[in-house]
Amino acid sequence: MSLIKTFKVGIITGSQRVVRAGPQIAAWVLHTIQTHQDSLSSSTSPLITFDTIDIATLNLPLLTEPGIPSQIPSPSDYAHAHTREWAARIAGLDAFVFVSPQYNWGIPAGLKNALDYLYHEWAGKPAAIVTYGGHGGDKCAAQLRTVLGGGLRMRVVEPVVCLAFPSREVLLRAAKGEDLGLWVEGKKGGESACDDDDDDDDEGGMWADRKGEIVQSWEALVEMLDTRG
Repeated sequence: MSLIKTFKVGIITGSQRVVRAGPQIAAWVLHTIQTHQDSLSSSTSPLITFDTIDIATLNLPLLTEPGIPSQIPSPSDYAHAHTREWAARIAGLDAFVFVSPQYNWGIPAGLKNALDYLYHEWAGKPAAIVTYGGHGGDKCAAQLRTVLGGGLRMRVVEPVVCLAFPSREVLLRAAKGEDLGLWVEGKKGGESACDDDDDDDDEGGMWADRKGEIVQSWEALVEMLDTRG
């Protein structure tokens, strides 16, 4: 009898504004993933737990480590206590789903800072990317793909999912941190700036037709985990 593999995945919320939509969007992404996982056979699928990481509440200062992360092999070798704590948390995770807005055509500063603190703790691990914004956050997605897959040597899975707000009204609600109704039945909308193929699911809020892409990206991540593990 084979043992069931166990993995722990970090869901990283990249937004950091005081008023923001990031946490509810990340929660919806996680809910979509968990619903899919719950539908699978427990005897054949790996056991996966989640660590929700909110960049805004980490309170990591601007990077001041004296050493170069790629030259620091162990989480215990960093100079500052907050870096050692952050490194240990990331080292304990097997893969990541990044859920991020796009700030001025790029990666939010807090997320980039958190990434730059470490190297070995990220390297070689699978990563899924979900971005959102008025046009889907495709430029942030492209930058994340370069930073994660190139600089940090992570294994970025496809598809990268870019969620566009379906109207200016929804964009303004998101900017105010208002409820976006992501779990409301019957509302559809939002097109990908990264992928033109939409899923046919039409239940569960404005991005219901995008759940299939999130699940596809998640399945690719789990397959990498299964192979890596």
